[in-house]
Amino acid sequence: MIKKIKTLIKNKERKGLIENFLSLSSLQIIGMVLPLITLPYLLRVLGISNYGVIVLASSLVAYFNSITDYSFRITATRDVVFFRNSQAKLNLIYSKVFYVKILLLSLSCSLIILIVLLYPPFYKEKTIYFLSMLMLIGYTLFPEWFFQGIEKMKYITFLNLGVKLVFTIGVFVFIKNKEDYWIYPLLQSLGFIVSGLVAQIILIKKYKLRLVWLKNKMVLNTINSNFPIFLNQFFPSLYNNTTTFLLGVITNSATLGVYDAIKKVVDLCIVLIDTVSRVFFPFLNRRKDAFFKYKKINLIISSSLAVSIIILHQLIFWYLNIGYEHAFSVICVLAIGIIGYALYDVFGLNFFLIRREDSLVMRNTVLSSTIGLTLAFPLIYFFGIIGAAVNLTFARFLMGGLLFFKWRRYDKA
Repeated sequence: MIKKIKTLIKNKERKGLIENFLSLSSLQIIGMVLPLITLPYLLRVLGISNYGVIVLASSLVAYFNSITDYSFRITATRDVVFFRNSQAKLNLIYSKVFYVKILLLSLSCSLIILIVLLYPPFYKEKTIYFLSMLMLIGYTLFPEWFFQGIEKMKYITFLNLGVKLVFTIGVFVFIKNKEDYWIYPLLQSLGFIVSGLVAQIILIKKYKLRLVWLKNKMVLNTINSNFPIFLNQFFPSLYNNTTTFLLGVITNSATLGVYDAIKKVVDLCIVLIDTVSRVFFPFLNRRKDAFFKYKKINLIISSSLAVSIIILHQLIFWYLNIGYEHAFSVICVLAIGIIGYALYDVFGLNFFLIRREDSLVMRNTVLSSTIGLTLAFPLIYFFGIIGAAVNLTFARFLMGGLLFFKWRRYDKA
């Protein structure tokens, strides 16, 4: 065993993968623990209804987070992988990403303000919505795409870990009663903004990145070239966020609070799967022959996580103090959806997109997401919280499953 470990470490590529995985996984493990520390406290102090208001505001902002990202986490990462040794190319990539993101940030904030002002239930809680909106500034500034492209995930780890630690401490220090629920989105937004600013300083000081002037035509070309993958990334957020959003609008904030608390546990597993995927993405761009090993690793992890959540459901409900009658059904349905999500990560992101089959993945995503979006309202209207869980899991399996069958045909060709 010791000899195998030594051999593994000596291999430069494998060493890089291990370093990146440990960097991201350590962040994700701590990132998974910290919400689990604060969530029971928030549910008890703020109450499920106030917590549900925060969730509803976050789900609205999440739509626009996908817009401001504009798929750069994939396309810009892919470009950095190929041009990492050219300072001029990196400056160009940095500039294109920056200008497009700022443009989309301005558009997104304007639309959020308009929606909140025009819709009375949102206007009633306008403070929560506007404070939540500020998170978009932090998301826009944070250059995850660059750190992932140069395979230096430790920066993502340190910066996000610092934010999460300060945020967790802030929750216990400043949130003392139900009326303090506005502090939660304020702490979140400030944390993301500070993290984004520090990351930008690292890009400028350490990596000497500089903004270069771009003609309007180049900015428009960047928007057009990213559009297929943007749709591919945006449409899943439609069925995912719309499920949460509609549940809060159709039912009530208390039901939404229960759903989100359970979903947060499941999403922690999704984050772990994403970690494995993000670590392998730059590597598989260089070593496509390693796909089959990656596929096996990811599917084993996702299946194990799904089974573990179902087995440990009583412990989870006890810790979160959830006594909702349909809680077991909801957690079982959502846990199964982890496997569907993993199928998309494996065959979509790390197979077809790496092979530049952007249009194929986009068509699959648009079809699956449109079906999930269409089913969201009737399922939630007639079946409430269980309908929301079924819709999310069905859409995830549809998206990942269709790509699996396309991969089978592609592999045999």
